[in-house]
Amino acid sequence: MLKIRLKRFGRKRIPCYRIVVMRSTSKRDGLAIKEIGFYNPITNQVKLNKEEILVFLKNGVKPTKTVFNLLVKNNIITKKIV
Repeated sequence: MLKIRLKRFGRKRIPCYRIVVMRSTSKRDGLAIKEIGFYNPITNQVKLNKEEILVFLKNGVKPTKTVFNLLVKNNIITKKIV
């Protein structure tokens, strides 16, 4: 099963995350299938590739809770009760 989730990079105590599509069974920093965005929680900077995200969501890829909240905040998807 594929998921849209966060992949951490950056220095110690200064986290940055890539928003990636990867298998749900792989490690957090493991091999990603596709990188589709960036998130910096310190500066609240978010860059998303909206077209690719929508394609993956239509193909059945599910986002994690944190990524879902980021997508709702950036008006890519609407909040629905699942």
